[in-house]
Amino acid sequence: MKFRRILALALVGTMALSATAFAEGETTEITMWTYPVGDWGNAEVMDGLVAKFNEAHPEISVKIEYLDYTNGDDQINTAIEGGQAPDIVFEGPERLVANWGAKGLMVDLADLWTDEAKEAIYDSVEAACQSNDGVFYEYPLCMTAHTMAINRDVFEAADALQYLDEETRTWTTEGFINAVKAVYESGQDPVGAVYCSGQGGDQGTRALVNNLYGGTFTNAEHTAYTLDSEENIKALELLAGMDGINFDASIAGGDEIQLFCNGTLAMAFCWNVAQEKNNAELMEFDALPMAFPSESGEPQLCGGIWGFGIFNNGDEAKIAAAKTFIDFMANDESMAAESVKASTYWPVKDLGNIYEGDELMTEYSIFTQYMGDYYQVVGGWAEARTAWWNMLQQIGTGADVATAVAEFQTTANAAAGQ
Repeated sequence: MKFRRILALALVGTMALSATAFAEGETTEITMWTYPVGDWGNAEVMDGLVAKFNEAHPEISVKIEYLDYTNGDDQINTAIEGGQAPDIVFEGPERLVANWGAKGLMVDLADLWTDEAKEAIYDSVEAACQSNDGVFYEYPLCMTAHTMAINRDVFEAADALQYLDEETRTWTTEGFINAVKAVYESGQDPVGAVYCSGQGGDQGTRALVNNLYGGTFTNAEHTAYTLDSEENIKALELLAGMDGINFDASIAGGDEIQLFCNGTLAMAFCWNVAQEKNNAELMEFDALPMAFPSESGEPQLCGGIWGFGIFNNGDEAKIAAAKTFIDFMANDESMAAESVKASTYWPVKDLGNIYEGDELMTEYSIFTQYMGDYYQVVGGWAEARTAWWNMLQQIGTGADVATAVAEFQTTANAAAGQ
């Protein structure tokens, strides 16, 4: 982990451009569309952050629109087609780098990635924010490790807590199998659901499958999909044959969360600290966050990275203003920690203990050590995500697992240019 003194980065190129773009008394209006990343989807919180930005930069007006994960991509794609793309989008590399960046729609943010920024930001995050040919399409703000969760009350009543390690929040594949069996035989049915009505929350089902027997979703170079391995096929066959685990084509990740929170399901595969915070009042039980089960007991969790990308709308003044906004939110020493805390996640560089005294955030911080490869930047990512839930639906209706996996592999790698 890298440490450094946090400074407001002096982006010489950006500031020089800003000086040219913003004549005295002139206001430049930019738009930012944000996905619901913690309170970055909360208008009241965002109004407060923008107000602080405007105290330092009254020459820039920021208009925010709020997206969700059901229709957000369609809204942006429609805006692109109509020549009305937002100036800034707040999301992750799978969209900013692997999708819109790869299509040549985004601005190269190399001038934000100064030597000082590269020294400060964790290596795995830096790697995820650039294309395979080294172009930076994202400037990151925050990160998290996605987890799963169990209904601890139900597990305790079924004497299933013996199959997991509450201190490290890990369990083996054998422990998972035994725990699900115990909970199912106690009368809880279903125990968990492999949701597959769409792509929402698919990081959970991917992590579940890959961890069970040590499979991977892509190669290390992030150039091809590798689902058709013995390990992954074995994992999918295990899940398809387990009593208490249903393949449910009627729900996506958000639906699964609600079914877990109301007690219908005893475990959730789509979970992280934001879900617990958002649903705390709905749960009448103790939710225990867990890493995904793995044969070795050493999980590799999917991570989330969120930050800023700029659509190239051909207006240099707006691009300069957008970079100024990003620099302030992510690097200003008076603002960076507040911006991260609004996300309810963790910073992508050392900002000290920004959650000191927060028991829940301290509890979830244990999972950052289990972060695995950030592979969501492979070409054809959008097509691969669709092929994934289609594959799960096929398996859920009784299709041969190896055949369904082979179809996924063909579709995904064709989209990746393989």
